[in-house]
Amino acid sequence: MSKGPPPVPGGRTPEEREAARRERDARRAARAGKPPPRFARPGSDGQPSDLLVEAPSLTASNSDNPHASRGPGDPAADGAGRGRPSRGGRPRWGRLLAAAILFVVLAGATWFVLSLLQPFKGDGEGQRVRVVIPKGASLGEIADLLQARGVIESSGFFELRARIAGRTGELKPGSYELREDMSYSAALDSLERGVPPNVVVLTIPEGRSRREIATLVKGKLRGSYLRASRRSPDINLRRYGAAGAKSLEGFLFPATYELKKSQPMSRLVGEQVAAFERSFAKVNMRYARSKNLTPYDVLIIASMVEREAQVARERRLIASVIYNRLRQGINLGIDATIRYALGQWTKPLKESELASPSPYNTRTNPGLPPGPIGNPGLASIQAAAHPARTKYLFYVVKPGSCGEHAFSASDAEFQRDVRRYNTEREKRGGKSPTNC
Repeated sequence: MSKGPPPVPGGRTPEEREAARRERDARRAARAGKPPPRFARPGSDGQPSDLLVEAPSLTASNSDNPHASRGPGDPAADGAGRGRPSRGGRPRWGRLLAAAILFVVLAGATWFVLSLLQPFKGDGEGQRVRVVIPKGASLGEIADLLQARGVIESSGFFELRARIAGRTGELKPGSYELREDMSYSAALDSLERGVPPNVVVLTIPEGRSRREIATLVKGKLRGSYLRASRRSPDINLRRYGAAGAKSLEGFLFPATYELKKSQPMSRLVGEQVAAFERSFAKVNMRYARSKNLTPYDVLIIASMVEREAQVARERRLIASVIYNRLRQGINLGIDATIRYALGQWTKPLKESELASPSPYNTRTNPGLPPGPIGNPGLASIQAAAHPARTKYLFYVVKPGSCGEHAFSASDAEFQRDVRRYNTEREKRGGKSPTNC
């Protein structure tokens, strides 16, 4: 009987030490994700033989060792089981999500900076527009005015740009002629410069007559406005059916004009008639022509509408009353025409004045007056060209309102409305029963 290697006092046999070494190497290989090492089986004399064996796998499932780790070949390690995901790298979808978030943030930041600084915009490329900045207007109010007129794209960004640049305290009030689609910086530059000192700004309200306009502009330009507004080489009145007109009444478009103080009144008149032609070109005359009305007739009706309508929505209703009365041959009875002839717009009309023999007295003369009684704006001209389709023949001021009218289609309804008006007027001691 052969004897094996002598026992080592107080220790392990060489075979036990070799087995422990192989187990340690196998664990290291498992942690590194490598295949288990192969070892030579020791011979009977304790030396390695030529036969190679594979070390016990520490990465496979081992019922005897429930805490054994799982290697790359295990289904759980490949994501098919319930084990942890591989530590080989961050999941691809995570990197894509991070990249998408970064792109959105960068795109938003770029859009914000471009919207605020507007590097590709300049002094504006659109039409010239008039913007009146009132005294004491806040930065927000100025921004809203500029956006409403199309000068800037966003009132919010304009206000932010002004605050960041510290340009909030030098914006000057006045009437400006600016361009549409200006950059925030260009608009701020214009408002900081202010209106030039040698420029006069003239605002002509809608509906005013030549005489009233002459009073407004007197002394601000050279010459006489009444004389300059009789005729102008800048407009052909025949084109509008007004060859016999005695003046440019009706063609002097109401707007705000900016002129050098040294300019003559004829320059203002020239700009007014040019503005009129640009505006009138927007009016569709088809319906008026179907009623055998000329452009000059429409201007006359528009001038009466401008004086009578104090509420914008009533313009077309008042125009419809004029059309209906003309069609039925009823005198218009519009007292504003008498006031125009008398040059008296504020005081109550006397009985003698209501019986004036003037051809502008539409109480006593049928049809339209000889010419416009003022210079209407575009809204009234459009209402005169396109009246509402109604059967109304009368209107009277509605008590308790601010310029509204009660419209009626019969004399009985009209008399009822007149009684209501007179009753309320008596209650107020003869004063107008309106609340304005």
